[in-house]
Amino acid sequence: MLLLASTEPSSLCYVETVDIDGETNLKFRQALMVTHKELATIKKMASFQGTVTCEAPNSRMHHFVGCLEWNDKKYSLDIGNLLLRGCRIRNTDTCYGLVIYAGFDTKIMKNCGKIHLKRTKLDLLMNKLVVVIFISVVLVCLVLAFGFGFSVKELKDHHYYLSGVRGSSVAAESFFVFWSFLILLSVTIPMSMFILSEFIYLGNSVFIDWDVQMYYKPQDVPAKARSTSLNDHLGQVEYIFSDKTGTLTQNILTFNKCCINGRVYGPDSETTTRPKENPYLWNKFADGKLLFHNAALLHLVRTNRDEAVREFWRLLAICHTVMVRESHRECPDQLLYQAASPDEGALVTAARNFGYVFLSRTQDTITIMELGEERVYQVLAIMDFNSTRKRMSVLVRKPEGTICLYTKGADTVIFERLHRRGAVEFATEEALAAFAQETLRTLCLAYREVAEDIYEDWQQRHQEASLLLQNRAQALQQLLGATAIEDRLQDGVPETIKCLKKSNIKIWVLTGDKQETAVNIGFACELLSENMLILEEKEISRILETYWENSNNLLTRESLSQVKLALVINGDFLDKLLVSLRKEPRALVQNVNMDEAWQEPGQSRRDFLYARRLSLLCRRFGLPLAAPPAQDSRARRSSSEVLQERAFVDLASKCQAVICCRVTPKQKALIVALVKKYHQVVTLAIGDGANDINMIKTADVGVGLAGQEGMQAVQNSDFVLGQFCFLQRLLLVHGRWSYVRICKFLRYFFYKSMASMMVQVWFACYNGFTGQPLYEGWFLALFNLLYSTLPVLYIGLFEQDVSAEQSLEKPELYVVGQKDELFNYWVFVQAIAHGVITSLVNFFMTLWISRDTAGPASFSDHQSFAVVVALSCLLSITMEVILIIKYWTALCVATILLSLGFYAIMTTTTQSFWLFRVSPKTFPFLYADLSVVSSPSILLVVLLSVSINTFPVLALRVIFPALKELRAKEEKVEEGPSEEIFTMEPLPHVHRESRARRSSYAFSHREGYANLITQGTILRRGPGVSSDIASESLDPSDEEAASSPKESH
Repeated sequence: MLLLASTEPSSLCYVETVDIDGETNLKFRQALMVTHKELATIKKMASFQGTVTCEAPNSRMHHFVGCLEWNDKKYSLDIGNLLLRGCRIRNTDTCYGLVIYAGFDTKIMKNCGKIHLKRTKLDLLMNKLVVVIFISVVLVCLVLAFGFGFSVKELKDHHYYLSGVRGSSVAAESFFVFWSFLILLSVTIPMSMFILSEFIYLGNSVFIDWDVQMYYKPQDVPAKARSTSLNDHLGQVEYIFSDKTGTLTQNILTFNKCCINGRVYGPDSETTTRPKENPYLWNKFADGKLLFHNAALLHLVRTNRDEAVREFWRLLAICHTVMVRESHRECPDQLLYQAASPDEGALVTAARNFGYVFLSRTQDTITIMELGEERVYQVLAIMDFNSTRKRMSVLVRKPEGTICLYTKGADTVIFERLHRRGAVEFATEEALAAFAQETLRTLCLAYREVAEDIYEDWQQRHQEASLLLQNRAQALQQLLGATAIEDRLQDGVPETIKCLKKSNIKIWVLTGDKQETAVNIGFACELLSENMLILEEKEISRILETYWENSNNLLTRESLSQVKLALVINGDFLDKLLVSLRKEPRALVQNVNMDEAWQEPGQSRRDFLYARRLSLLCRRFGLPLAAPPAQDSRARRSSSEVLQERAFVDLASKCQAVICCRVTPKQKALIVALVKKYHQVVTLAIGDGANDINMIKTADVGVGLAGQEGMQAVQNSDFVLGQFCFLQRLLLVHGRWSYVRICKFLRYFFYKSMASMMVQVWFACYNGFTGQPLYEGWFLALFNLLYSTLPVLYIGLFEQDVSAEQSLEKPELYVVGQKDELFNYWVFVQAIAHGVITSLVNFFMTLWISRDTAGPASFSDHQSFAVVVALSCLLSITMEVILIIKYWTALCVATILLSLGFYAIMTTTTQSFWLFRVSPKTFPFLYADLSVVSSPSILLVVLLSVSINTFPVLALRVIFPALKELRAKEEKVEEGPSEEIFTMEPLPHVHRESRARRSSYAFSHREGYANLITQGTILRRGPGVSSDIASESLDPSDEEAASSPKESH
């Protein structure tokens, strides 16, 4: 919606975009000045007749280009004039707008993905295998039917006395025999396997819900499996796509440490000097939320004798663009700050608790309460952060009349402008290095007293004020110190990421935040390290362009595989790279950033270092120093767009870490889809906000965190967790267990089906292919229901190859699931072959021993023969269960005994004389089992069959792993010590990154409210203020800068 006017000054509208980009800080949008002035009443608003020409609907959340044509004039529009669907209006009574995009054309709907039916790899494989088994059974039945057709004449000649031999034609009889065999062997088609697997999936989901070690007590959030069919996928994840804000971090920025005049002040130890009561109670303006306590620093502040300490806190209270809301009448001392970034809010709040309270501001003044004394400073100029200056400066006139310039910014920028370098400066730089090692986000603070003649000179040429003051500020008089803010991670995030990386899981961070802050969090959570080579956009483009010149084999070079790589890219780069995004409509006019026209001192040296680094990179990887010709590369890209996507995914997969910044929800989902498309791996997406829903739905497994951004991600997820650290236990324990259990279940189920039912095929060869069943009908009916079900269920629900503690201690065990080692086509063939061999042993051993025998101990009759084969089969598959189960409990023993007990009870019942008298045809096996069991010689036959089936398998399972381990040791000895991973020491990259991480806040900061403050458009004015000044419009460059809200972390 195009904002036309609002009840706020200058038609501002404050919005919160937590559902769009996950950020909770307050942003502002502003209407055009012409609509603000002209559409002052509802009547004029109703008669508005303007025409908006804009770009076609697209998914780019941070870009918009349009034009408003009204009263024969045209006015340019950008994203700062738009209220997007999904944002929440805050602190604004009423706003009026014109709907531009509606329904599915809105940007948030363009970022919504489709609903995908999620199926696990094992589920898809099971479906294929069932089809294969069904086709095989049909083919076997056809072969047996043809066998009957060929042998029926001989059968009729030799067995003319049998009823039913003389009947219809051979073709008709073969047709009925085919269906007889199909019905008889239908038990081989494992339909009951799907029913049992659902019980297993449900049970493993319940175990996740019951795990108290994944219960997050502060928010009363237990782990929950919202989908009961994806448990085994948790044991096969290779890629994790994670949001940053609220997922890796707590979205809470706290004042952690500071360095004043070369001395570091950190939080007091809880066991020594930390007070039991709030030490800021003496300050009526303290909010009581500051966790930073340092008794020595507080003593210096309250004594008010140290000038550096006084100026340090005074700078934090003055040099900012924070706005203060009017407090409630019941609590006049409770101030509510509105900051364009949470960093500024944290610094101003810290100064407030230490007694330097920012009270209010006007267009040209700022009021500070300094240790109970109210002081009003005249604001002469405000120069906000931008991408070039990397610092903010405020020029004020003190109540004493002196003029002072307060500056805060990146250490690389501040140290270049110091008048001198002494012990304080060196101590501060050491403190900054220590802060950077702790991944704290720092700013340097400095000030200078400005002479009156310099100010007069600046005032006369106020149109060039910013440039002149920047040049004058190159020599700052004194370095006050540095601040360190902690973007607090969730508990256990670094340890979780480290453990997951050992599990061969690659973690990509997809965030809507800016690059510098995302990289800083990457170092904080140990996703990135100092010995990594971080590739950025220009380097990635060069590698991808060279990919075609090297016959598509660049990404397989040994030099590339030896380097620890990381990718850092942004959404704009993805727009240019990915095919599906390039197909979106684009505006013909693009905004231009005017700030970059002026070059900072030292910029040429940084350009030289980057060129040198790129040159070394090209030589190391064998890339040409000059890029391919533009014409050829463009033609090549236009003809091979899909291959370029593939090359990007291949390059990213070679990296240890990937961080994608400023990406939209659609881009997040697209990255997940590309990895799934080109690498056929199991992906997991985890997030806590509405902007993560598309990614969560696209990934094979979606995990929602119940955090501060609502429950929308949770409601669209497959699993719910309270903290990111619980992901470690969810994957390495529950996921791996579920995968091991379902794989063992499948392998054993196919084995027992073949071992029990293939006997019917062998028996058909000896009964003239007539389709006569070998087993008792009740054995066939109850085999999968009672005799072999309980051990299978135990395997699927309770089997553990190692304990939960060992699973976490040895994350390398997780690789088995990623490689599909426990169940695949080869394992399936092995299970089928094992079952067929078992059936052959059971049938032919019984047949050969019983041949040409007679007398009371003989079992050559059909019923005794069937019982011996059935008992041998049941005991053989029971011994197989005993061999494969590794987690023995009383319940395990009970399931085996119950299965055998059910067989004994049911056979005794179905073969009883009483049921035989009731229905001889239904219960024909009268005392068959009893006669077999009472004969020791027959029991020896059963024991022989079971032994032949068991001992060779046991020997193979003991010998093969031993030989495999011995071979692995020999190969390791032959290879010798592994070479250390190559690190790019000659490249000046690590040093650059470590310095940048010190002041990532300054490097990532965009302009805040400075333009609105200096022009007075953000401030409510009294009746005495001229309306002409109040309605002064922004020039185009200022309006663009003001419409670029500062993003949070």
